[in-house]
Amino acid sequence: MYLRLLQSLNRLHPRAWDFVQLSRLDRPIGIYLLLWPTLSAVWIAAHGSPSLANVLIFGLGVALMRAAGCAINDFADRKVDGHVKRTADRPLASGRVKPREALMLFAVLTAISFLLVLCTNASTVWLSFGGVALAFCYPFMKRYTYYPQVVLGAAYSWGIPMAFTAAGAELSAVAWLLYIANLLWTVAFDTYYAMVDRDDDLKIGVKSTAILFGEADRVIILGLQVLSLGCLLLAGNLAGLGGGFYLGLLAALACFVWEFRSTRSRQREACFKAFLHNHWAGLLVFAGVVLDYALR
Repeated sequence: MYLRLLQSLNRLHPRAWDFVQLSRLDRPIGIYLLLWPTLSAVWIAAHGSPSLANVLIFGLGVALMRAAGCAINDFADRKVDGHVKRTADRPLASGRVKPREALMLFAVLTAISFLLVLCTNASTVWLSFGGVALAFCYPFMKRYTYYPQVVLGAAYSWGIPMAFTAAGAELSAVAWLLYIANLLWTVAFDTYYAMVDRDDDLKIGVKSTAILFGEADRVIILGLQVLSLGCLLLAGNLAGLGGGFYLGLLAALACFVWEFRSTRSRQREACFKAFLHNHWAGLLVFAGVVLDYALR
């Protein structure tokens, strides 16, 4: 139903679907991966009772900034996507969208997101500039470093400190532990994603942690995921979370073990499924946070 609704936009403008694909709204997995840890921070920052305004601001902000990030990512990759099997048909690579149109879309989506942030407070507004800078810089990092996934993790996690300041809370150890946990988790799941394109990336000279880690990729990914859970455990203890939260962490660990086992062959499809599967891990951690506060 969601896809049918998006496809119906073509009735309003014949090129609407091109921009839907450019912003990846037809593939909401990135929204989910960004949404669950951000909402977890919204709940924890507000001690389980977030305002409806903050839930809506951060929920919509996640969707808009992920779409903006996809637009600037495809702008940066417009000359290489055509050489990668998975991305050859993207709007910019195929010529259906012009580079300046992608930049305009990035600017418009970022501006709308900024209007949402203006509904919070001054500290959150100032923090938002860091998020925009990271979102803009990330796509270009893969030309210069084998750690673009770390920059993506920093960008994907930026909503966490913003959630704390928006709730009027201090940027305490809890906030930064949640930030580090999400950064580690993002590096892990985006390495699975990069493993899908590793052969093509090696040919065209694009760098990634999947290339850097080599044959140790799956072990390092699992290690990063376990470290992420460790940071979440410490943050939960400091925030006074209990059984419901721990149950969510245990369920997430089960997800990570499944991903490790399912990628033994390192086949593209298996790695892509493992990447997608991280959505459930994030959802289960968020569900554990909500459950723990609800049981009090």
